[in-house]
Parts: sequence; C-alpha cells; structure tokens
Amino acid sequence: MEADARLWTRLRAISTSMRWRVTLAAVAVVGVALLAGSVAMLAFLHREHDDRIRAAARLRAEEIVAVLEAGDTPPLAVEDDEDALIQVLDRAGKVVMSSPNVAGRPAVAAVEAGEASRIAGTPIEDEPFIVVAEAARAPGGRFTVLVARSAKDESTGDAADLLKWGVPLVLLVVGATTWRAVDRALTPALDRLEVAQTRQRRFVGDASHELRSPLAAVRQHAEVALTHPERTDTARLARTVLDESTRMQRLVEDLLLLARADEGTIALHRAPVDVDDVVFEVAGALRRSSALQVDTTGVSAGRVAGDESQLRRVVQNLADNAARHARSRVAFTLAEATGRTRLCVDDDGAGVPEADRQRIFERFLRLDDARTRDAGGNGLGLAIVGEIVAAHGGTVTVGASPLGGARFEVVLPSSA
Repeated sequence: MEADARLWTRLRAISTSMRWRVTLAAVAVVGVALLAGSVAMLAFLHREHDDRIRAAARLRAEEIVAVLEAGDTPPLAVEDDEDALIQVLDRAGKVVMSSPNVAGRPAVAAVEAGEASRIAGTPIEDEPFIVVAEAARAPGGRFTVLVARSAKDESTGDAADLLKWGVPLVLLVVGATTWRAVDRALTPALDRLEVAQTRQRRFVGDASHELRSPLAAVRQHAEVALTHPERTDTARLARTVLDESTRMQRLVEDLLLLARADEGTIALHRAPVDVDDVVFEVAGALRRSSALQVDTTGVSAGRVAGDESQLRRVVQNLADNAARHARSRVAFTLAEATGRTRLCVDDDGAGVPEADRQRIFERFLRLDDARTRDAGGNGLGLAIVGEIVAAHGGTVTVGASPLGGARFEVVLPSSA
C-alpha cells in the first residue's frame, strides 16, 4: 500500500510537472510569435507613417517647384509652425526664401535634389523630421526646394503602448487556457490509472485470499498427518489435497484467462459450434448432480462461430450460478433469429437487485457477503462469462426472470 501511495504521488507530481512544462512551452511559443509579430507590425506602421510623411512633403515641394518654374513667387506659409517648414536654396546652397517659422535660418539639411533624408531636429522643433529636396529650373536660375515635415509617430506609439499591455494579457490567457486544457486532458487518464490501480490491488488481494484458503487447508491436513501419523486417514488426506489442489488449479486457470482478457489475447479457435448441443450436455450434467428441476423445453437449434471450449465454459458458469441461487428450478432457452443466437438461463432464486445488475460481472464480486466460499464460488465465474462473450463479439446482461429469480441473457452473432 505504501508503494502504491508513492507511485500515485509520483504520478500526480509528473502530471503537475507536465502541465507546467506544456504551459510554459505554449506561453514561450506564443510569446515569441507575438513578439516577432509585434516588432514586424510596429516596423510596418513606422514605415507606412514615414512613407506618408515623405509623400506629403514631396507633393508640397513639387507644387512649389511648379510655381517657381512658371516664374512666379510661391506661397511658403505652412499650416503648423511646429510640424513643417519650407526653404528655397540657390545654387550655392544659400536660403533665398523660406516659410515664416524659419526666416533667416540656414538650410536645415544638405539633401540632393530628388532625395529625402531623416534629420534629428530642426530650428523649430527638437524632434525627427523628414526632409525632401526637389530641383527647380526657374527663369531666375536653378533652385533647390526643401520641405521638412515632423516625423513624430504618435499612432505607432499608441500601438506600442497597446501591445505593451495586450501581449502580457494574451500570454496570461494562453497560459491559463493551456493549463486548464492539459489538466482536463490528463485528469481522465489519471483517473483511469487510479481506477485501474485500485482494481488491480483489489484483484491481487482477492486472488491472494482465494489462494490462501486451499493452501491453508492443505497445510493444516499435512501438519496433522506429520504430527499424528497414527490418526491420519490416508484416503481422506488424499481427497482433501486433491479437492483443494483442484480448486487452486481452477482458480489459477480463471486468473490466467482474465489476465489474457486484460491484454486482449484470449485465444479463440473459431469453428461452427452447435450451442444447443452444449446446453443439453450442461443441463443433463446439472440434472444428475442436483435435485433441481432443469427445464430445456425452450432450447432450439442455435449455431455460432466460436471456440467450443470457451462457449461451454460460458454455459457451465451460468448453469453453476443459477444452480447456486435457485430454490428448485433452472430453465434454459435458446433461439436463433435475425442473425443472432440468444441464450437465457433462468432460476427461481432471489434474483439480482437492479442496482447491482451493472456490477455483477465484476471480478471477485459476491453480492451476499454472508455466503461461504463453497456456496458462493470464487466470484470469477460471471466475470469470465463477460470476457468470453465480449471476445466473441456478443453481449451478456442480467434481469428479472419469469421464474421469479434472475435471468442471464447472452446474445452472440450466429454462424453463417
């Protein structure tokens, strides 16, 4: 039990560690993707903003060039004294005309005609500006028109502020969602492992208990025979050892079959089986070995493709179960219809409570705890019936019998 507790604690620790690893991995992947996407988006927005500023400045410069080349004096006023400026330079680079906000100021930048440049600041504002230069061939000579516009990017800054808060929030949501999703995915698996582990512990404990009883009986009789040989009846000792060893052999065979069923490796030697012949044989043996009334009038022909020895075991286990609980009567019915063979085994005993009908095929289950081992069997017969029937592609259920007790119904695919 202590080892099982340690194992379960380890499984839980592994589960928590796995949730952390998966969650952190998801957050890291999404974080890198969001960071890369954010950088790319901000770079795109910044480039788009600069392109718009550059295009607007170039358009204003081309308007001024057109006026100069027409021999007129262009208007050089700007809409906002802090966001734009205009200068007209002669061939020597001297400012000959300018917008009022930079009157008397030297050229803000040395930019070749047809080019654009970003500068760190201007006389009107200590912040980045984009300067565009265009050449003008006016009647009075050649000139260079400089138009500078503020490159301050408030929209990109707003987007950056939004991402600064949005990205962590998204990562938090991703982390919480991933943790919850992984937890929901792992919890059923861990629950199934816990159920399987509990079932295995109970199975091993029950098997040990069942094996301990015949072993104790054999040992007890052997010790008496060794201690008091003069009181030992050899024939009685041999019968006891034979009976208990037979019981152990049957239990071990049952356990091996159930182990193979758990592994999905029940070996079936399929061949056409006349189930009615099997039923008549088992019913006849029950008549000879008990005082029960055994009714087989409802048995008609029925053939399935299966393993005869395993199907015989199904019928025998159901017959033994019915005989163990019947007061005076057991009835077998067998019929074939619509591609199915249906076997029913009825008894007139106390029946199976409706609440227990789903779990009666569990291993080592005895609904009557007061029964002795001899009266109640080892609790594996019906579990074996369920496994063999399932291996043949059939179903087995229990319900109320017309005789007043329990009815076990087996439905198997009929043989073609």
